[in-house]
Amino acid sequence: MFIGHFGLGFGVKKAAPAVSLGTLFLACQFADLLWPTLLLLGVERVEIEPGATAMTPLNFVSYPYSHSLVALCLWGTVFGGMYVAVRRARAWTAVTLALLVVSHWVLDYVVHRRDLPLTFNGPERLGLGLWFSVPATLAVEFLVFGAGLALYLRTTTARDRIGSIGLWSLVAFLLIVYFASSFGPPPPSAAAVAWSAQAMWLLVVWGYWVDNHRTPYRN
Repeated sequence: MFIGHFGLGFGVKKAAPAVSLGTLFLACQFADLLWPTLLLLGVERVEIEPGATAMTPLNFVSYPYSHSLVALCLWGTVFGGMYVAVRRARAWTAVTLALLVVSHWVLDYVVHRRDLPLTFNGPERLGLGLWFSVPATLAVEFLVFGAGLALYLRTTTARDRIGSIGLWSLVAFLLIVYFASSFGPPPPSAAAVAWSAQAMWLLVVWGYWVDNHRTPYRN
């Protein structure tokens, strides 16, 4: 799952119009933003295994601190609490952001094979394995992404050209990265995966930039 996570970030703007799109991206992709650093530190492990599934050559050997359900519940609580403390937002905003962090596990559960941990060190591994079917994966990803983007467009309006061109450039870039990572050659090493995944922080910055040039509609 890649663009589906961002689609959910787009869509939650409807429920939290005062929260920047950059913050929503940070929440929905918190697991994948933390994961490459833990890979580089040797805390978590991934292996390159071409044919592991139809959609990715990655074999997620161990990633309990970034991707287990328990970890994301804890990260979500911290994330939502810190946002409210810093921005003095309402408690409902904290709940929304916490759930958005946890949503990463839920969406990954749909596509991953049985490799998603529930706890930090328990033996349970879950996943519905949608990645074994290319058409099914594309259908779900584009459905979530399209629905979320549509909600964002109904929630905000561009204040200037950056608010329009910046948004559609972001959408195009997400689609290009998605297809390149899904159908391109496998990465040469786990380290290459980790370093390239660090570039996802640029998408968070892009989200802040775009949202600063858009205005929420007033209900």
